Amino acid sequence: MKKSLLASLALAGALAAAGAHAEITVGVSLGVTGPGASLGIPYKNAFQLVPKTLGGEPVRYVILDDESKPDNAAKNARKFVAEDKVDVMMGSNGVPSAVAMTQVAAETKTPMIALTPMPPLAGERAHWAFVVPQTTELMMGAVVQDMKKRGVKTVGYIGFSDTWGDLMYNAMEKLAPEGGYKLVTNERYGRADTSVTGQVLKIIAANPDAVVVGGSGSPGATPQIALRERGYKGPIYHNHGTVNLAFIQTAKKSAEGVVAPTGPLIVAEELPDDFPTKKVSLDFVKRYEAEFGPESRNAFAGYSYDGVAVLNAAVPAALKKAKPGTPEFRAALRDALENVRDVVGTHGVYNMTPSDHNGLDERARVLVQVRDGRWRLYNK
Repeated sequence: MKKSLLASLALAGALAAAGAHAEITVGVSLGVTGPGASLGIPYKNAFQLVPKTLGGEPVRYVILDDESKPDNAAKNARKFVAEDKVDVMMGSNGVPSAVAMTQVAAETKTPMIALTPMPPLAGERAHWAFVVPQTTELMMGAVVQDMKKRGVKTVGYIGFSDTWGDLMYNAMEKLAPEGGYKLVTNERYGRADTSVTGQVLKIIAANPDAVVVGGSGSPGATPQIALRERGYKGPIYHNHGTVNLAFIQTAKKSAEGVVAPTGPLIVAEELPDDFPTKKVSLDFVKRYEAEFGPESRNAFAGYSYDGVAVLNAAVPAALKKAKPGTPEFRAALRDALENVRDVVGTHGVYNMTPSDHNGLDERARVLVQVRDGRWRLYNK
């Protein structure tokens, strides 16, 4: 009888302990194969460096490859909800794939951390999605400031023939009155295309003062190479989706001189000591390069890391209202994400509000330039 009572007490204690530490489940869909792999792999790598807890509770990451395909990203999102019972979703590294996931997030009332810039969202999609990377307008605003200083009056544009290409073009079009320039081309190409000769010939015929490329990762190098091979001498600007080692390795000497906006972690050592993210950026860069090799730093891994940091800040408030694994917890986590304040990440300082599900300001951007085969802080 005594042994039975002790066994019962032990079981009750074990159950209580288990209940006190409810596991939080995060579903992550990334394109680690396909055209977006040069971005997706760093995004995935970062999950080896994130904390093993969120808000003090154990966390489980379910990471699936969407092969850089929007349909697969949507399927992964549905699997996360139906089979893995996730509390929150993260992804993807391609804009079309991330957009596809937002529909599932809205339908299933599951909070989502978007790991790529997004087009304007409305309704339930906007309600449930939070965006970690800097907005295209915030980032390209830095490019426009530099073009204005250089006296650029005409700009040629070439970008992906998808949502990312649209985002970049729309940002440049919206910023044109402020920058005092005119867009003279709007050429497009597919992420998997190996030639853009026709598009580049049209740009050269328009003779713009500068060219903006709305690509990302290694596919962003395709027009860069073609423009230089065809003799274009003017400045070529890229965007924050291009700033990784794969772009330089693909474009090689053609990459020299490219200017692009990015998060501060890329040039962490070159930042002023009082820069708000320098300490976090330096720590992440050192740990990332220790794990994945010298010069392997990239902005994309930082987005994954920052997404987890924002989640970590939101979880304690959600835990006060509900337990993980329930619709109530998902709703509480969404509400908590909307109110995180002063979360210092590798890219910037996040201050979310009900009307701003990104929460970044100009502290989240710097201009960089390819010099001697490396991304360096741009000396204007």
